[in-house]
Amino acid sequence: MNFPNFDALMMYLGGVDPSPLFVLSLIPYLAFLFWAQKSKQIPKISLWGFRLTLLFVAMTIIFAIVASVRFGEELTNIDPLHGAAEAFLTLSDALIALGFLGIGKKNLVNNS
Repeated sequence: MNFPNFDALMMYLGGVDPSPLFVLSLIPYLAFLFWAQKSKQIPKISLWGFRLTLLFVAMTIIFAIVASVRFGEELTNIDPLHGAAEAFLTLSDALIALGFLGIGKKNLVNNS
């Protein structure tokens, strides 16, 4: 599909600062965490993984600032900092998966 003003739209969107949208996206995630803490269905390990996702966000912001101030680059261009930030995401994802995997194994054993 070819839109007549597609290039103009892309130029406009390229100039939009995504920071306000990023901050606004934290509101539903915090609401989810509030609900998840009250839920008896989410394993504690997974809940810690969901909480650590906020640590990933915080570390990504910190490392992005360091990359910009110290190296004059975006975070994605500084491999050690980018890898360190992604390590926090890997840790949180692993905890989420481990928690739900434990529920699956528990249900499998109970149904056998």
